[in-house]
Amino acid sequence: MDNLLVYIPLGVLGFIRWLSWLFRQIPATFYRPVVNDHRERMSVVTPVYQEDPVLFRAAVTSWLANDIEEVICVIDYTDTRSIEIARELGVRVIITDVPGKRDALRRGWEAASTPLVALVDSDTIWAPDVAVQACMPFADPQVGAVTTRQNVMNPHTPWQHLNDMYLDYRYYHELASQSVMGKAVSCLSGRTAIYRRPLLESISYEFMNESFWGVPCLSGDDKRLTMLTLENGYHAVLQRSASVWSQFPPGGRNFFKQRLRWARNTWRSDLRALSSPWLWKRKFLAYWMIDKAISSFTLLFSPAYLILSLVEHRYAIAGILGAWWMFSRSAKMLAHLERRPWHFFTMMPFFILVSFAMSLTKIFALLSIRKQRWLTRDVAISAKTKTVGRTGGMSDQPAMEPELVPVGAAVAAGAASTDSTGLVALPEREPAPDRESLPDRDQESVPDTDHESAADRNGEAPSDRNGEALSDHNGEALPDRAHEAVPDNAELASVPDTAELASVPDTGELASVPDTGDLESMPDAEPASSATEHSR
Repeated sequence: MDNLLVYIPLGVLGFIRWLSWLFRQIPATFYRPVVNDHRERMSVVTPVYQEDPVLFRAAVTSWLANDIEEVICVIDYTDTRSIEIARELGVRVIITDVPGKRDALRRGWEAASTPLVALVDSDTIWAPDVAVQACMPFADPQVGAVTTRQNVMNPHTPWQHLNDMYLDYRYYHELASQSVMGKAVSCLSGRTAIYRRPLLESISYEFMNESFWGVPCLSGDDKRLTMLTLENGYHAVLQRSASVWSQFPPGGRNFFKQRLRWARNTWRSDLRALSSPWLWKRKFLAYWMIDKAISSFTLLFSPAYLILSLVEHRYAIAGILGAWWMFSRSAKMLAHLERRPWHFFTMMPFFILVSFAMSLTKIFALLSIRKQRWLTRDVAISAKTKTVGRTGGMSDQPAMEPELVPVGAAVAAGAASTDSTGLVALPEREPAPDRESLPDRDQESVPDTDHESAADRNGEAPSDRNGEALSDHNGEALPDRAHEAVPDNAELASVPDTAELASVPDTGELASVPDTGDLESMPDAEPASSATEHSR
């Protein structure tokens, strides 16, 4: 009997962790998408680097089938196939030889001309109503950014199914809960996130010059934009009635590489946020970040006790632990199991094992937090030289001559330069311009409560912020950038009429695009109990 007392701490810890999960899950059950008739003009900006040509064509076609103003593709000069496809489809093309995703995003939103800008990965397929659905939360002038529901396109391998399970958990638990409690999600995924363009332009300097412990940040662009949105006093929310699909690695090696990169980004972003005063006015988000950090360590207690029970030949306790894992994890994954019920038998044991491995991955990410490599792409930042460059694996296609940003040309307020290693140095930039197109916001004015009103925090009427500021901005001419000029219109075909484009290519033509069965398994636009707000 005395030997059984050693298992009491595990029971206490499990009870506390379940209470914590329930505290987060209860708000998620009250989540409803925003439903209204609000519409604003929208541009799509996508950085493109060595993308699969069939998938890229399908993605662009799906965006054009939505009600958007323009598509702007910022394409690496080595990706000649994507350049040809973009020009064939009649979208705007900006060719760059500056490595890294951040500069491509910045060039894209600076070239956009609409109030809203969707930053989208080049392999992401949109449902036909994404633009309409994603605009609805922006009826609230305090909403600065919106993310959509996301899933894996036609998952085939166990690793792709695993990613699909994680995504369902994220959008039915994590982001749903955060949207209800304080309207502040922890990350607007880079696969699709829609921002107010004046906001993006006002945070360009901070975005492009992010560093951690003296090393410029390469990845984590979506986390950085999310934190800057919240830091500037705006809401960042989920609109789950808008659905998109992306490609994910089919094998375990790239699965863990991707997860390691994301874990490092999360540690860097969350540690910085937790040391900033603004986060503590978003109390639920702060709680979530702390709880997530702690869980990386506490989750390892369970397998440790399982090993102990096997060593002591207490097979009944080992069996109870295994049964409890199946029950508890399945309860937390209920939203996914309702969509794919057979995963209870085929995926849940695998999911449990990988979740323990993910704890070790997160701990390793914390110990190697200064490393700045994309891992699944040939781009990295040197901690010694503070430069970003390519690490190999260039395309076998002949590179197209850069039309817009040759190395050494001016980039924004600074200039890119190459050192003896051939790496492209991130340019030094002048301080950000005055934010005339955005309302003045004092960080101290962010309300303490999680349920804030839509009234302006500094006394301005919401209509002024949403109307005058944006309309003035829309009337401005784009700044002169001789080095970034988009190719002459004569070289580009006009954007095809959406009536001529299928929203998504037929599955017979493209196996990686969601087939009918997969699309049917996705829920339709979710009904909302309120016509203008999330349920609280």
